Amino acid sequence: MGLNLNDKKAVVAEVSAKVATAQTVVVAEYRGIQVAHLTQLRAKARTQGVYLRVLKNTLARRAVEGTQFAALADSMTGPLIYSISDDAVAAAKVINDFAKTNDKLVIIAGNYAGKQLDKAAVTALASIPSREVLISQLLGVMLAPVSGFARGLAALAAKKSEGSEAAPAAAEETAAA
Repeated sequence: MGLNLNDKKAVVAEVSAKVATAQTVVVAEYRGIQVAHLTQLRAKARTQGVYLRVLKNTLARRAVEGTQFAALADSMTGPLIYSISDDAVAAAKVINDFAKTNDKLVIIAGNYAGKQLDKAAVTALASIPSREVLISQLLGVMLAPVSGFARGLAALAAKKSEGSEAAPAAAEETAAA
């Protein structure tokens, strides 16, 4: 059963609100995927903070109209699932990871910060580590010199303490002789 006008307006408003704060939108064709697999995809998307929804293309076009994602309207044909995220790589990563295990999910296009992406670009975006991983890698790089310096000081202190303990022992040996 189709949606009435008020329901359609509510859907467009909901999707428009998500798109307004989003950095990335990925569009994929889901033709032939079993409901159980789509349920798994939705569960994974939910855990990653990705808004995932099957929409009528006309409603999706209205939702992205006048936004940085308006260029996606040309790619909105056929049965599509829309992946929208505030994180730059989360939407692409969820769709790409699922497409690796299920060949019936076909990535059609994407848009990151107003730049149109093809399938290869979406896959490349998905290969970038998440924000948390990048932050931890940056902190590791920043802490490496400090921790190396601290280890060097600790080794120097240990060497000096060994040298000071060895000196009284040598003095005792020469006195006994």
